[in-house]
Order: sequence, then C-alpha cells, then structure tokens
Amino acid sequence: MHRVVLISALAAALAGARLSWAEVTRWEITKREPYAAGKAIGERGPCERWTGVVHFALDPSLAANGQIVDLALAPKNGDGKVEFWADFELLVPVDRKQLNGALFYEVNNRGNKTAPGILDGGADDFLLRQGFAVLWSGWIAEVHPGGGRLLMSAPVATENGQPIRGLVRNDLVVDRPLPKMSVSHRAGLGSYSPSKEGLASATLTMREREADARQSVPRDKFRLHVSDVTVDGRKGQLPLVELEVDGGLKPGWIYEVVYEAEGPIVQGVGLAGIRDLVACLKYDTTERNPLRAESGKPLIDRALGFGTSQSGRCLRQFLYEGFNADEQGRRVFDGVMPHVAGGGLGSFNHRFASPTRTNGQHEEHTFPADYFPFTYGDEKDPLSGREDGILRRSRTLGVAPKVMHTQSSSEYWHRSGSLVHTDPLGQRDADEPQDVRYFTFGGTQHGAGSGLLGAKSGGQLPSNPADYRPLMRALVVALDAWVKDGKEPPQSVIPRIADKTLVGWKEKESGWPDIPGVNYPQVIHQPSLLDRGPDWESRRIATVEPPQVKESYIVRVPACGPDGNELGTLNLPAVTVPVATYTSWNLRDESIGAGGELRGLQGSYIPFAKTKAEREKSGDPRPALLERYRDFADYGMQYLAAAQNLLTQRHLLSEDLPRLKSLCEKQRGLFEN
Repeated sequence: MHRVVLISALAAALAGARLSWAEVTRWEITKREPYAAGKAIGERGPCERWTGVVHFALDPSLAANGQIVDLALAPKNGDGKVEFWADFELLVPVDRKQLNGALFYEVNNRGNKTAPGILDGGADDFLLRQGFAVLWSGWIAEVHPGGGRLLMSAPVATENGQPIRGLVRNDLVVDRPLPKMSVSHRAGLGSYSPSKEGLASATLTMREREADARQSVPRDKFRLHVSDVTVDGRKGQLPLVELEVDGGLKPGWIYEVVYEAEGPIVQGVGLAGIRDLVACLKYDTTERNPLRAESGKPLIDRALGFGTSQSGRCLRQFLYEGFNADEQGRRVFDGVMPHVAGGGLGSFNHRFASPTRTNGQHEEHTFPADYFPFTYGDEKDPLSGREDGILRRSRTLGVAPKVMHTQSSSEYWHRSGSLVHTDPLGQRDADEPQDVRYFTFGGTQHGAGSGLLGAKSGGQLPSNPADYRPLMRALVVALDAWVKDGKEPPQSVIPRIADKTLVGWKEKESGWPDIPGVNYPQVIHQPSLLDRGPDWESRRIATVEPPQVKESYIVRVPACGPDGNELGTLNLPAVTVPVATYTSWNLRDESIGAGGELRGLQGSYIPFAKTKAEREKSGDPRPALLERYRDFADYGMQYLAAAQNLLTQRHLLSEDLPRLKSLCEKQRGLFEN
C-alpha cells in the first residue's frame, strides 16, 4: 500500500520546528490492513492492523531524561535533541466507538509478541474482544530484522567524536555439539562488535557447571567471527558475533567470552520510547495522535502495560527508574502486569547494555538482571546497606500505577521469585503495598503449557503441561476494572513465610515426597551481590568482567503437600484436583550435558499410579488415582467444583469454563485404560 505519513499540522506549519514537548515527532503508517481477513471480532466488529515506524526526539537537558545513561553523549539534531525510531504495530476496531478507552501495550520480548499466545491463546482474540487498542513497539537495539521482530534504531554514544570502548561479556550454552554459535546465546540477536585490540585480546573460559572453576582456552584455539545481518533490506544495528572453538562446542558447557568492544548503544532510549509512545496516545490532542476523536480528545483515557519474562522485567525497570512519568510529569501506565518476571530487573540502561540477557541457575547466571531492589515497596538491603523499592520513584513523582505481579511457581526456582515478596534474606514476608497484588500459579512452569502432557524437551522428566492462561485472562479484566472503576481486585495469592507455605528449597525443608526414579534438585538460582567495578553504581559502567561474586540473597520456594503439589498458591483445577505431581522445576538430562543442573524455566509432570497395588509395587508414597477418586465421574465432579470456585473468586472468567471442561474430559482415559 502507499505510505501514509501523519505529521502534526502545527509542526508542519512551523516548517519542521520541534516543540519542546514533542517527544513523539511523527508516525509513519506504512501499512493499514484488515485484521483477521476482516472478520468480526466478537461484538467489536472488524478490526485493523497498522504497522510502521514511529519517530522520537529526546531533550537531554530535561530532568525526565536524566536517568538515561549516556544520553548526553549521543548525536543531537539542530534543536539539541537526540533522535531515534522504532517499529510499531497497532490493532484497533474499525469503528473507533468500539474501543473501551484503554490501551493495552505489550512490551515485546526480544522483538517478539507474546500476548497473542499468553492472553489470546485459545481464546479467540480475547484482548480485542474486550475492546482494547493493542500496541507493540520496538525497544531493543540488539534485535536483528526478520521473523516479524520489532526493531529500534538507537543512537550510539561517543566522547569528543571518538568511539567509546569498554569490556563486554557474553556466555552461551548449547544443547548439542556445534562448531560455532552466536555469543548472544539466542537466535535473531546481535552483539557488540569487538574493537581491533579487543578481537586480538579476547579471552574464553569454559566450565561444565556454574559452580565449577573456569578453564581458560588458549587464544589460538578459538575465533570470533563478526558479520552484518541484513534481511529484506533492513540491517541489524549490531552485528552477528559468533564463537568458533577448535573441536566444537560441548553440550551443556558454559562458554564465557570477554573482550573490549566499541560503540555502546544508548539503550535507555528504549524505555523513554515506551513512555513517550503511550503518553502520546493518552494525552496528545493534535493530529500527531492517530487515536483521537474529531474534537481532538484522545480516544485513550487509560493504559495498561503488560510484559512477559524479559519484558516483564523491563516494566519493573521502567517503574523503578521513574519512566512512568512523562516529560510533563503525567502518569503513563495506569496499571501494569509484569508476568513471569520473577524478582528481576535487567540490563536495560547502562553502558554496553544487553537487554536480552537474563539470569538463571545454569545459564547467564551473573548478568545484571537479578539485583536489589526486588520488592515493590521499600526494603533495606542488608548486603549493600541501601534502602529502595521498585515503586519508590513513581510514588515520589505521584504517578504510581496499580500493579498486578503474576508468576508461575517456576520463578521461585529459576528467577528469584520469592524475593518479590520477602525481605532480601528470606527471613520474613515483605509488606504488601495497597496498590500491588501478587499471584503465584502453583504447579506451573515459566511458559504456559497446552494442558496436555508433552515431551521431555531436554529435561529428565516431561515438561509441565499446566495451562495458566485462563487465570491470566481473568486477572487482566480485574486489573482494568481496578484502574477504570476503582473496583478492588482479588487479594494476593502467594505462599508466605508466616503460614509456612514458603520454605527452604532443600528436600528436607520443602516437604517433597520421595518418589522413586525422580531426582530432586540439588541446585537453585540464587542471586548474589556483585562487584562490577568502581564505576558501576555511579556511572553504570562495568569494568570488572566477569563480576566478583560476594554474599548471596536467600530465596525460598512453595512448600509441597504429601503428593508433591505446591501449597499456598493460586491453583488450576488440574493442580487442585490432580492426576499427577506438577513440579516447578526440571533437571537437565545427561544427553544435553550438565546433567542435574536446572533445565532453564521448565517444570515437570510425574503421573500418579492408577491403583494402590501399582504404587505399592514401585514404592510410590503418593495415593493412586483410584485411591483419590472413585472413578472418572467423581474426578470430573471435583475438577468442575474447583473451576467453579475459581470463577466465584474472580480468578476465572465464565468463558473459560468450557475450555477447562474439555481438558477435564481428556483425562478420562487415565481411569478407563
């Protein structure tokens, strides 16, 4: 289609002059097309998909932009502002009167949309049926083009016209032998280019397990390959950097590369771009805002922010660093839902930032992701002496949103999830702010399953199939009602130290039953206070790589009942009325290396025996199916009662009852075979 460019009439009249508050300078809508082939989306009617590029300009002298690391060192236009652009995608009803007044902005995950799977998945365009305008935009400069990924082109910092150099570290793990692999650890991502000196002096270590001593690899035994990536005429801002090792990369081993790089991206503009894009749709009354009525009034009166995993951590960082106030001090997001973010923040706003990195027990363990503060309210860190909280700056600025923090129980093993609601040493439950709710989905893993048993996927046990998406949909509705009407949402449902449902993670502390043939974890992801050098706290520049590990924070996990299922959590009917133990952990199988380490972000499924005789023969302490239920009819009755209880508590929508009934019916064969 032809390119449509929306530019403020006032800006055009001023012949390109920039207004001081024009953070979003223009939208380029390159394609405007029917969504879902033009079919009606529930009662909202047909919808449209807009795609294109949005342009920004930031004033480094404004206090609202003062937290963006290296912004003052970025190139500036004639007005002294820093320019950048990002891809966007917007879904809206053709009839704008069908909007419910709310923008649902999802922070994409490494360039990829997740809400269509997590919230719409199996629910036929749930978000559009609710009447939301749904928006995504690029915010990560590491992302390579292709695969439908959303890009951002960010400025590069320099000093006195010269390239800035500094240490960067990458680690990677492969699950099968490979001759070489991207040091970014994931497909579709770039890495900082080594300087000429950095390429020559790069170091490589390898170790089988995180706790093992690093083994140095001689410089003549490995090579770094640097190449540009261009897809459909679009070039990635950062190159592809690949590691090749003589003899190949061994499965399960951690390869850690450190080198001097040059050209740090001012990655913090990605957070400002989210801020300014949402603020534009909420507040701008000029033609710059594509969602405004003929009267000039914006069609959006409230905004919800949603993010999954890495992008949930981005939302927490967004709040922590004060980005929920726009350049004029107005609230950006009225409600936020960081999902499966655990206790993390991220590598989102520092020199040589790498926002696609995370933390795990075996992989990427010491990147800047899990660090104080962890809680939304203020806590004191006994390791550093600091006192802080995720919402402290938002409260100071008067722009704190409603927060609904949701997580699978896997976050307690893999993502420091308990630290969100305890003190840093796990000695007591933290105070719960009135404008924050926490929900832990018991017996689930990081990514929702289909509800049906899957494969082992590199773990010693089958992956956890529990599908928590129905709970998510109900909580989105509750969050919007909380924001729009002040209707109180359900109270938090989390395991707690006070009632002994949040306990130590070791086998004797957790209440884990001794199930024959199942190995219980001997490791957990537990973050530490890290020393990245003297310039880290003041300037966000790491000069010590890898960082020096100091004392550890203390994590806890949900306690187990006699059958191994978790206590104190918000449970699906499949977990409340179980046919198996649904764990929030899984272990790496020897076939992929580092056997016994945690299989990243996975849980597992351990079925019950059918009869008492079968379980006694194997030594299984868990009651068998026919000890628990008379027959399938009895099981089904209890399952549907559990579903009805969730509906009563506003943890489930009535539209999801048939879906749960269908999953229940698929368990019939367990009782009849």
